[in-house]
This record gives sequence, C-alpha cells and structure tokens, in this order.
Amino acid sequence: MSEIKKIGVFTSGGDSPGMNAAIRAVVRSALYYNLEVVGIRRGYEGMILGDFIPMDRKSVGNIIQRGGTVLRTARSPEFRTKEGRQEAYNQLKAQNIDALVAIGGDGTFTGAKIFGEEFDFPILGLPGTIDNDLFGTDFTIGYDTSINNVVEAIDRIRDTAESHSRLFVVEVMGRDCGLIALRSGIGVGAESIFIPETKTDMEAVMHRLEIGRQDKMSKILIVAEGEGESGGAMEISEKLKKRFPHYDIRVSILGHIQRGGKPTCMDRVLASRLGVAAVESLMEGRRNEMVGLLNGKIAFTPFDHAIKHHVEINKDLFKIVDILSL
Repeated sequence: MSEIKKIGVFTSGGDSPGMNAAIRAVVRSALYYNLEVVGIRRGYEGMILGDFIPMDRKSVGNIIQRGGTVLRTARSPEFRTKEGRQEAYNQLKAQNIDALVAIGGDGTFTGAKIFGEEFDFPILGLPGTIDNDLFGTDFTIGYDTSINNVVEAIDRIRDTAESHSRLFVVEVMGRDCGLIALRSGIGVGAESIFIPETKTDMEAVMHRLEIGRQDKMSKILIVAEGEGESGGAMEISEKLKKRFPHYDIRVSILGHIQRGGKPTCMDRVLASRLGVAAVESLMEGRRNEMVGLLNGKIAFTPFDHAIKHHVEINKDLFKIVDILSL
C-alpha cells in the first residue's frame, strides 16, 4: 500500500449528470479509509489558483441526485502551458495533496496524462462525459441520463408531430461521436439517423421516406451535431423540403437540455462504483489510468489508450434502425 494520506478531487471539461455522485463516492471512500480529501473547484483552473476546499461527509450530503457538478468546471488555457502546470503542482504540494482523482473526458485525461508524467504525480481518472466516447469502459458517467433526456424530449416532439402530421429533424449532441444519436434513435423509433462515424447516403434516406409507410402520421430523423457531411440539421431539412414539398418539416435542436437534470439510477451506481474503485486503487499504487467498467467489472486503461482509441460503432445497432424504420 502506498503512503497516500490526502487526495484531491476535481471535475473538468463539460459537465455530465452523475459527476456529483462520483464526487460523493470519492470523498466518502477517502474518509472511510482515514484519508483527508480536498475538493478543487473549477478544474485545472482552480488548481492553478489554489481554489481548494476541505471536504467531509456533510459536504457531499444530498448531492447524489443533483445534475451538474458542485465543484464546478472550467476550461484552462493556462494549464496547457508548462508554467501553468508548474503552478498547479506548487499549489498541490503546498496543500500536501498526494494524489488526484480527475472526473471528465478526453481533454481532462490529456491534461492528467501530461501532468502525471511531468511531475511523477499519482492521478486516476473517472470517465465523466455524456458522449460515451472513451475507450476502456462500456459506459461513461452521464451517458445513460443523456440518452434518456433525449428520448423523453423526442417523445414529446412525436406527440406534436403526430398531431400535425409533421416530419421533424432533431439535432442532438455529438460533435465527434454519434452514440447519443444512435442509441436514442433506436429508443424513439427514428426513421433515419445521421452520425459522424458513417457515410450518409442522402439518396437512400430520401428513398426510404418515399417507399415507407405513407399512413404514418409522424416521422423523426435524428442528426448528431458533428455530422457535417450532409450539412447538419438545417441543411438536411432544406434538402428534404425540396424533395418533399408536401411534408410539413420542422427542425428541433435539443442543445444543453441533454446535459442537465437528475442522473439516472444507472449513472448514480456507475459513478459510485468507479469513485470507490479510484480511491482504493490509488492506495494500491495505481496511477495515470482511467477507471472504467467493462463487462460489469472494474477495468483500468492508461490515459493515452482511453483518449486515442476511438470507440467503434456497433454496426448491428445501426442495422436495427433500418430494419425497424419500415
């Protein structure tokens, strides 16, 4: 067992539902093992500025059900510089912090990897991102809540679409990854899904709409925001209007509603399991790895593998969309 006596925990990058559950798990696990724990507000930026707060059991009470992050988050251009990282290290040493738990996505882990190697500092990461785009875990913290938020929103859109016999093009988050669009698209019975990982055959989409059920009162197309090949939701809608002038076509961009709200039970349990595992693993001497869940079991992936290996799209899921949209 290592001689870690004090752990710092922070959230960085985009917020995701379940981050608070992860913070709670890290804090209470550290206290269970008689370790001190400090919260670092505003991610790497707060680390550089020394924005630290001591945390106890009460400080994480009644937060497991809250969305967002009580430690807040921020981008930090200064941390990308050697001087900024040196100041962050100085602040950590001044507080006698021996190890870190970083909760975030690929940008967070990129910074953690560089910092850990530069200063030989123990860091473990928890995958907190709604995109589910990190290699080394079946699900990231916040992904399940996000797709449920999308499904609930599109179910509501479907109600008005059926009332007016409309075709809706719905844009969801996913700048570089289409997993939100893919899984939620199956969940809502979308006619077609546009994602960055696959080449979009616009003619095939048009053909499917032409030969599909004409008695169907509503149609839903889901577009990941990073799907630029077809021009995004607005341009897709314009192409459809030219081909199908008789359709009443509308565009709905869900935006940040996908990130907010109470985390699902799945995200709360996932965050809790990973938070406990991170503290125990730091005590065992592990470092510079992401803690994930593979096939229901805790797994460890080096930061550079987690952020450099793209998650492959399950082609069977994509095929399901075509089969069930008839």
